[in-house]
Amino acid sequence: MSDLQQQFVQKKTGRSARYLLVVAAEIEARAVLAGLGVHARDPVRPWEKIRVTDKFDLVLSGVGKANGAGACAAALADSRCGAVVNLGICGGLPSPQPSAIGDAIFALHSQFADEGIERSSAWLPISQAGFPAGIQGDLVPADEELASLLVPRTDRAGIIATVSSCSGTDLRAREILRRLGPDGLAEAMEGAAVGLAAARLGARFAEVRVVSNTTGERERQVWDIPKALARLEGLAREMSRVL
Repeated sequence: MSDLQQQFVQKKTGRSARYLLVVAAEIEARAVLAGLGVHARDPVRPWEKIRVTDKFDLVLSGVGKANGAGACAAALADSRCGAVVNLGICGGLPSPQPSAIGDAIFALHSQFADEGIERSSAWLPISQAGFPAGIQGDLVPADEELASLLVPRTDRAGIIATVSSCSGTDLRAREILRRLGPDGLAEAMEGAAVGLAAARLGARFAEVRVVSNTTGERERQVWDIPKALARLEGLAREMSRVL
């Protein structure tokens, strides 16, 4: 165990009920802050943890797995937050019953969906090659207590893929959905990485996202970011009441 991990294991029992909210983009951060009653005038700076209320801290991570995991770990290093919630918008996958734009999704599992080996026969997840990327193979499960509180505030619960490249073709969208299985609902770019960092450092984790767009052929995608951000703001407001 590294010195850093040991530090967090020792601090774990002393962590409070404070929550660290990790968001990737500034427009998402401003929606979440508004939901918590704060209308920021100054730019929200990446990796700078903000004490929002007596219960919530927020950090703007930037986009992607490296940003998500790094910002989460850095923010936890000097805080006593006992739980991390990754909030944001996402792309809905073409499941048999696709999510509507504006739907809020709770990730029962966040899945590393493009960590693996491309083969001519079939995709091989990195966990099946003997190198698990998550907590359970390629998965990072949500904390059960957080799920009990937040699932009732969302429209759907299932698996959200964490990807490095978003699905801009029908073929790619179907392939990501195939990797997730029947519970796959959406894709985003930070969740499993944020969750892995939180778990390694002794904090509980959940990912909650609002569908802002369809996936598949880029030219045919449907987007409504303002609608998704409005729902995200409402989710943050509800979270402030139930967490």
